Amino acid sequence: MNDQHASLTYTSYLALDEVLGAQRPRSGEHDEMLFIVVHQVYELWFKQLLHELGFLRQRLAEGDTAHAIRTLRRILTILKVVVAQIDVLETMTPSQFTTFRTRLEAASGFESAQFRELEAVLGRRDESAVEHYPLGSPARDRIAAAMAAPSLFESFVDYLHGQGYDTDGETRDLLLTVYRDDAGPAVVAEHLVDLDEGMQEWRYRHVKMVERTIGDKSGTGGSSGAEYLRSTLFRPVFPDLWAVRARL
Repeated sequence: MNDQHASLTYTSYLALDEVLGAQRPRSGEHDEMLFIVVHQVYELWFKQLLHELGFLRQRLAEGDTAHAIRTLRRILTILKVVVAQIDVLETMTPSQFTTFRTRLEAASGFESAQFRELEAVLGRRDESAVEHYPLGSPARDRIAAAMAAPSLFESFVDYLHGQGYDTDGETRDLLLTVYRDDAGPAVVAEHLVDLDEGMQEWRYRHVKMVERTIGDKSGTGGSSGAEYLRSTLFRPVFPDLWAVRARL
């Protein structure tokens, strides 16, 4: 290999040959490409969110309030992009989706291991979340590991302990003290509420997109589609952070 081919390029650094070759439509329908690209981009953002949440937990563990806040702001901005992408999917009409839907066969967004892992990092502890993944598979192992590790809220409570707060009592009493102090930890708490709200917004926009595309039909892969998605609405990730507001 000569120096010209060995040198780093924009294409090689971003692995564009692999990325741009990863769209493999199963039909000749024009709109299938959009469907694939949007969902692949979702998975890339999920990967980045997991990356940022790992970094956030490190910053909390080290008591680094400033960088925890900056990381949360980045996470929140990514979430806004993730939600906004639904607008792109909604340019596809129900009849356009129908033209290639059968080609998806058993494939379903419910199989997104990264989203299940994201839910686990944020605190979901439902063993059914791993049922769709074979025993010993990397996806199942990652989700199980995330469920076995402390949740993000537990990391936040540990951070508060490191900031000098008494964390042995009732959680909402602890949060009440944090908010009344109105210092850096209160800013972290408010950004966690923003994160929770962003996740709820994502779920709401997602279910409305599914409803306008397939109505109450079953989802691909035999999932219950919009019916299941509706059941996930208005379930806060950090319920104590919402409940404490009635006492402020």
